[in-house]
Amino acid sequence: MVHVVLIAPEIPPNTGNIGRLCMAAGARLHLIEPIGFRLDDRALTRAGLDYWQHLDWRLWSSWEAFIESDVCKGRYFFIENTDAVPTESLWAVKFQKNDCLIFGRESKGIPPRLLKSGIGRVVHIPMFHDHARSLNLSNAVAIGLYEALRQIVCHKAD
Repeated sequence: MVHVVLIAPEIPPNTGNIGRLCMAAGARLHLIEPIGFRLDDRALTRAGLDYWQHLDWRLWSSWEAFIESDVCKGRYFFIENTDAVPTESLWAVKFQKNDCLIFGRESKGIPPRLLKSGIGRVVHIPMFHDHARSLNLSNAVAIGLYEALRQIVCHKAD
């Protein structure tokens, strides 16, 4: 299992799409409060279709509560396009079962204090155009999650 962590998500359709993706991929979704919408929001359920009831997900009151749980056994990957700290390419990471892929809020990304905390590695998704600032959150989660799963499944077959 791979864990997808959303820190303070703001846009219900993104979270709904990510929930649907996690369900299909067999990943657990972790939502860290504050959340910018109600969890019964129609846009959330519409984007997640009827998959939300089958999704393995957890709601956490804070980043600290999530970290204290040690759900990910200490392997945290902050997926962020930033100049605040050095990053490595998503393609350079060797993912394992139970890794946590952590994504920030749509408007502000992952808080700099977390990126600088030393808790995990900061990873970027390569982009090939100078004017591309970032990707849509649900697209970034899809890229990161399926790269991790590709590696885990391919290594399992070896």
